[in-house]
Amino acid sequence: MSTRAVLEVIALGAEDAVAAQAGGADRLELVTDMAADGLTPSAETFAGIRAAVDIDLRVMLRLSDGFSAGGSAGADRLVRVARELRGAGADQFVLGFLDTDGGVDLDTVERIVAELGGCRWTFHRAIDRAADRDALRKQLADLPGLDNYLTAGSPAGVDDGLATLCAEARRDGEPGYEPTILVGGGLRLEHVPTLRDAGIDAFHIGGAARPQGWAGPVSAAAVREWRRVLDEG
Repeated sequence: MSTRAVLEVIALGAEDAVAAQAGGADRLELVTDMAADGLTPSAETFAGIRAAVDIDLRVMLRLSDGFSAGGSAGADRLVRVARELRGAGADQFVLGFLDTDGGVDLDTVERIVAELGGCRWTFHRAIDRAADRDALRKQLADLPGLDNYLTAGSPAGVDDGLATLCAEARRDGEPGYEPTILVGGGLRLEHVPTLRDAGIDAFHIGGAARPQGWAGPVSAAAVREWRRVLDEG
């Protein structure tokens, strides 16, 4: 019998969060400004969502578009924001930064992770822009709290990344491959059977939960349909 799949949904505010939980989401990724592919929400937004739902919340730590932390000054800001969110009660996070050569910005990631104090966190789709996915995974392998990679397998999305995702799933348990593969980025329901057959059991949706697009709210019915398909898988 297959493991019950994890369904993570992007939420921009309390209305989204309530609808996603009602539809059967297991966890929310909290962001603002999807025009920049998701930036850090305010501590006030986090607190409002935390008061509205009782499922797990992962808060994005990203202050500008792209995958650069912005040098030492940017890293300083990220550490301060992480500290503020921790003070507001956040205990799960999403982050990921690359250097100019496409390698992981290990100094920045290590500084932020030290501030998180053992909290669980996801390394997000920066992995899909990395020069060497395998090297990145091995460099991060010993960092405390890392338990998910949010990835489409390709910068272009899941359509192009399916083979990579399935190949990485087969390496589960190898050094650097212990974290869960959380598939997101152009993910559609038609991808689910192939991914489930590969042993992948964590899925992340944003636009797929919003029939009216990003200008509209999360639809509980849309989330419920994902929940149904995942549970049947």
